[in-house]
Amino acid sequence: MTTPSVLITPSILSANFAILQEEVKSIEPYADWIQADVMDGHFVSNLSFGAPVLRWIETRLPLDVHLMVTNPAARIAEFLAIGAKHITFHAETVEETAEREAIITDIRRGGATAGIAINPETPVSFIDDILHEIDLVLVMSVHPGFSNQTFMESVLPKVRELRTRFPALMIQMDGGIDASTAVLCREAGANNLVSASYIFRSSDRAKAISSLRGS
Repeated sequence: MTTPSVLITPSILSANFAILQEEVKSIEPYADWIQADVMDGHFVSNLSFGAPVLRWIETRLPLDVHLMVTNPAARIAEFLAIGAKHITFHAETVEETAEREAIITDIRRGGATAGIAINPETPVSFIDDILHEIDLVLVMSVHPGFSNQTFMESVLPKVRELRTRFPALMIQMDGGIDASTAVLCREAGANNLVSASYIFRSSDRAKAISSLRGS
């Protein structure tokens, strides 16, 4: 099953932070969203940037914040304050339905849409409790924390399941996404593809983004 209108979301994790504004401008005409991977060194071993860095980025692209942190509820306000349009938190860090619903409510009250992410080993059933109210599901195709990892085809059945059950759902995939693996993602039903190193290490970023769309 091929899902039309695929959004491409470059992740700045692989951008050159010495010239971050220039890096963002280089992909702005071709991309749909831009993603910031926020890591706390606890939920994942890596440590990245927070709102103090992101607030200086000037772009027309909607900012998509992927919270790879142990306590996402405590981090939402800082990203809403800098204008994040979408915030995703990990299901593995918040297991109680009431807590998940509270986070979703806080995100939406701040004017953003809410997403939930699942790691490669996490089944769709783990988020059945909030699938009817979430705006986006992020299916990780690598273990979160680092860019330039190998795509895991084993997660594709989860995408197919989600697309079958929720035809209108925004299904995002992140990890090892390049021209070849993007085909598998689109055919499974993903309609939002996140890519870091494939885009930012390309000599022709417009062409790289176009290839992810399948055009």
